[in-house]
Amino acid sequence: MPWVDQEMCTSCGTCVDECPVGAIVLDERNLAEIHDAECIRCGRCHDVCPVEAVRHDSERIPQEVMANLQWVRGLLDHFDTPEERRDFMERIGRHFNKEKKVVEQTLAAIGALGDDIAAGLDDAIRSTGTPQDRAAN
Repeated sequence: MPWVDQEMCTSCGTCVDECPVGAIVLDERNLAEIHDAECIRCGRCHDVCPVEAVRHDSERIPQEVMANLQWVRGLLDHFDTPEERRDFMERIGRHFNKEKKVVEQTLAAIGALGDDIAAGLDDAIRSTGTPQDRAAN
């Protein structure tokens, strides 16, 4: 997900003007901010920012790892005994392993798309999920 390094942003508004879905706004300090839920990941904001304030999400991996660790640390406080804490750590490990599998399987499905990307995605969606999900598609 692209993000704006607000220390680099010069408030020019170029990214706001170029965003095809209006996912970028100037905040109360007149600095660009990308609304993640609206962003379609087209990359135009990266291309047009004259000061390269729009950054790649891979730069945020350390912060995301830290946020995960802080989340786990906060949850750990709910468990008193060493045994409860060990059990919790096993469960949280399963949680992150599940997330890893979701990402790996998603990447594999995307990698297997043919020339007709939309049809390939439709096929992948139909072949994934529960029988009820497949029947609905």
